[in-house]
Amino acid sequence: MSIGMMKRRVVVLGATGSIGGSTMRVARALPEKIEIVGLSGRQNKALLLDLAREFPSAALCAGEELSAAWLSSRLGGRPVRHGDQGLLNLAAISEADLVLVAIVGTAGLKPALRALECGKDLAVASKEILVMAGEEVMAVASRTGSRILPVDSEHNAIFQCLEGRDPSTVKRLILTCSGGPFRNSSEADLLNVTPEQALRHPTWAMGRKISIDSATLFNKGLEMIEAKWLFGIPMEKIDVVIHPQSIIHSMVEFIDGSIMAQMSSTDMALPVQFALTYPERHEGPCVPLDLAALGRLDFQAPRTDLFPALDLARRAGSAGGTLPAVLNAANEAAVEDFLNGRCSFPQIWENVARAMDQVPFVEHPSLEQLIEADLAARTYLKRR
Repeated sequence: MSIGMMKRRVVVLGATGSIGGSTMRVARALPEKIEIVGLSGRQNKALLLDLAREFPSAALCAGEELSAAWLSSRLGGRPVRHGDQGLLNLAAISEADLVLVAIVGTAGLKPALRALECGKDLAVASKEILVMAGEEVMAVASRTGSRILPVDSEHNAIFQCLEGRDPSTVKRLILTCSGGPFRNSSEADLLNVTPEQALRHPTWAMGRKISIDSATLFNKGLEMIEAKWLFGIPMEKIDVVIHPQSIIHSMVEFIDGSIMAQMSSTDMALPVQFALTYPERHEGPCVPLDLAALGRLDFQAPRTDLFPALDLARRAGSAGGTLPAVLNAANEAAVEDFLNGRCSFPQIWENVARAMDQVPFVEHPSLEQLIEADLAARTYLKRR
């Protein structure tokens, strides 16, 4: 789908979350380039109401029927969809040419597939979509001619570094990682980590789930699997390096030894803007990077002995089939257990490893079998 100089008509699924907030900043900064035609929000109905008033022509979807009725009553009877079916309907509206999925977890998978099936471009901020069903998602996009535009800062960086390059010249992808708040902690320290400590990300302001994933490094593991599908690169050519400043968002090493990196300030508005306005570039809301003020960039290898999430993700991504879906679902369940005091911090990856060993493996699963594997992993952890 060619963009040219035309205005992008965008549906934002997860408009009330952190990525949604960055998207709204970009839309406000570039009203001549971006038109918001659809908004969904599950938990923060007050913010969704504010956004609905700001974008009066946008179609709306709330999480629950009562929330939808509450919103509609305050918007003069304006129609408000709700629930999973509402998301599917919103992803398919004829007014949109791009759907940005920023819903945490696996709830964005079916709406993402619906958008692709309708021939719409897909901006992916929810990495679980490609982790769980990368093969299916890429196949649908290929069939309909839709483009998949990564919003995660790391994949967006790789997308920029690879633009116009011959894939056969790529030696490896290097995902950068802040290392989280415990990158220098001891094994004994990790046993006593509290949810409050784990939620204090050293660089980014993010939601609760992704903050915990960054602390365990599961976030980076999921990104490795996502990169495999987005860029058609095998898992053995995808590496991770700790970069505490989070200024280099990721790198690509080529077969001649050159490494290309994308650098910018730690502001999610930039990758959102690049995805929504691609292939154009515009002056937007992001603060320019001051390298002289920054002074230094540091790197170190991840400590996989204490943080085995990367090895678990590499195993899942290499095996394929239902294993990435099991890893993702088990991690979601384990993070929820940790946040609610039902398991320790190290038990997050211990529980994920157990689920990967116990849930039956299907090599070439259907979408239904992927959903069954997701449920089986969650059920397994609930029974423990």
